[in-house]
Amino acid sequence: MAKTETKDEPDYLGHRERLRHRFLLGGGRDMPDYELLELLLTIAIPRRDVKPLAKELIRKFGSFAEVVNAPMEELTSVKGVKENTAAVLKIVRECSVRTSWQNLKSMDLPVISDFDAMVDYCRSAMAYQNVEEFRIIFLNAKLFVIAEEIQQRGTVDQVAIHPREVIKSAMKHGASAMILVHNHPSGVVTPSKADIEVTKRIKEAAEAVSIKLFDHLIISKSSVYSFHNEGLI
Repeated sequence: MAKTETKDEPDYLGHRERLRHRFLLGGGRDMPDYELLELLLTIAIPRRDVKPLAKELIRKFGSFAEVVNAPMEELTSVKGVKENTAAVLKIVRECSVRTSWQNLKSMDLPVISDFDAMVDYCRSAMAYQNVEEFRIIFLNAKLFVIAEEIQQRGTVDQVAIHPREVIKSAMKHGASAMILVHNHPSGVVTPSKADIEVTKRIKEAAEAVSIKLFDHLIISKSSVYSFHNEGLI
């Protein structure tokens, strides 16, 4: 009887299984960024050794967070990253943002009682944008989160903020209070004179219709500036 030929399995399959096992045991906490990314890439690219690609993405963008927050066009410019792979990475980013938002909205305490949760959400949603973005988080009379709205997207160093539109949106959502948030892609969260002036104008306009401007946050990847905490509101 002729012997049945068997084809050896690629070496990377055993490596993948070991990675998966480590992740299931420890939840990924002991895994460096490139290994966690490698494990994720195995879902998008099931028939290839993706360890070199994972290391290249970390080298190019700097960290796991930077990779999943990178624009689609920058991801697909990396050799080996096709649209499907980039889409998987962007899904991870959206899952993180949505989880942070739903946790924030489901809090059974006033949002101001957990400043860190607010900052975590804003950072995951905005800090990695390469242009300035301005959004409003609307609160009810008990200071529970009820909604949010992205008002404007601007350029790398400025975004247009219109007090009339801010108040209009707050009234549409039936808000009793609100928190303004915008990001500084430069990483420097110190407010500009324009930031301070427009915040003052919005506060005055809000008070005229009995809406409280509770805070204005400026977010970066590693820092946050709170107008409320700095005594500017």
